Amino acid sequence: MLAYAARRLAALPPTLLIIVTLAFVVVRVAPGGPFDAEQSLTPQVKANLERAYGLDQPLALQYVRYLRALAHGDFGPSLKYRDLSVRALIAQGLPVSLLLGGAALLFALAVGVPLGIWAALRRGSAVDHGIMGAAVLGVVLPSFVTGPLLALIFGLWLRWLPVAGWQHGNPYYLVLPVVTLAVPLLAYIARLIRSSLLEVLQSDFIRAARARGLGSARVIWRHALPPALLPVVSYLGPAAAFVVTGSLVIETVFGLPGTGRYLVEGAIDRDYTLVMGMVVVYGLITLLCNLVADLVYGWLDPRIGHAS
Repeated sequence: MLAYAARRLAALPPTLLIIVTLAFVVVRVAPGGPFDAEQSLTPQVKANLERAYGLDQPLALQYVRYLRALAHGDFGPSLKYRDLSVRALIAQGLPVSLLLGGAALLFALAVGVPLGIWAALRRGSAVDHGIMGAAVLGVVLPSFVTGPLLALIFGLWLRWLPVAGWQHGNPYYLVLPVVTLAVPLLAYIARLIRSSLLEVLQSDFIRAARARGLGSARVIWRHALPPALLPVVSYLGPAAAFVVTGSLVIETVFGLPGTGRYLVEGAIDRDYTLVMGMVVVYGLITLLCNLVADLVYGWLDPRIGHAS
């Protein structure tokens, strides 16, 4: 298991380097520049700004300089928010984004797993059909539809919850964004755990456990559920990636001061350093979440650690 974890950890730096390299090239070769929208700038002033930020240098040299600064934790200055560094902007927005994503993931697991188990134990019943029908709807509806719909019902019509904005320490501002972000995850997890549990319940070791006279509750919770959870654990890595990328839309819809809006604004304004900073942070979070999911999977199923 330790060798498996070491191999996974060793794969992180080169993978992150590939992500950084691809993002750097795509951002720099895309049409437009960070100062093109400022019509009042004279060519001389624009050239001076590009020189000040090192944008007049060859692309290869800019790349090497960026990697050198990144190795020291320096994301560079923002080209739009010129009084703030990219690291300062990340420090402002990342706690909100992590809180939103973490709460959505926990909510999806806390609700999706029991619903999937309930549907599997009531296979073919109205409960099963109802849960799976709602799960299909939750998967296919995009967040930019679900979010405004929930805001309309619970914010404008019922006036139970705020529809937008952020107030530190007030959890009510997170309810609608968290639910909106969690709905597709919750739906997919419910479908995944149902199909996995039904498959495990048909296994020989479950028949043997029943033949020994064990009660249904013990068979399900002690023998069937742990292996049935393996696909869910495997899905947690992609789910974390979805939470990270999906929060971009959610933060825009609900006006949350997270890092998602910085990425959107940076892409629109061609703020190279800001976009790169967001890509590095999101890439690192995604890789770490996948690493944790792989390690938990390997711990639950030791065959993975020996085979990989």
